[in-house]
Amino acid sequence: QVQVVESGGGLVQPGGSLRLSCAGSGFTLETYAIGWFRQAPGKEREGVACISSSDDTRYYADSVLGRFTISRDNAKNTVHLQMDSLKPEDTAVYYCAAWRGARWSDWGQGTQVTVSS
Repeated sequence: QVQVVESGGGLVQPGGSLRLSCAGSGFTLETYAIGWFRQAPGKEREGVACISSSDDTRYYADSVLGRFTISRDNAKNTVHLQMDSLKPEDTAVYYCAAWRGARWSDWGQGTQVTVSS
């Protein structure tokens, strides 16, 4: 079964850090572009970061540029999202997905990130 599982969320104070993980099963993540997305209550889902499949080029939303870093751990079939200098507005459920079949697919269940003092 092809799926991804997100983990690593939690409660953190403003200015803190978290590292999210997107673990793949049933397929090899490095073969595909992988994206991280988030959805806050009452808001639409938005793209946060993406890493390409060809040369690991990275793309970031303006709101997280300089604070978040996306990376691959191919030995563990995992993509990480390192989140530093977290702000309350980063609070959301974070999801990862693979670009397969000309669309973002294989969405996981998400992991909750709450930034609050």
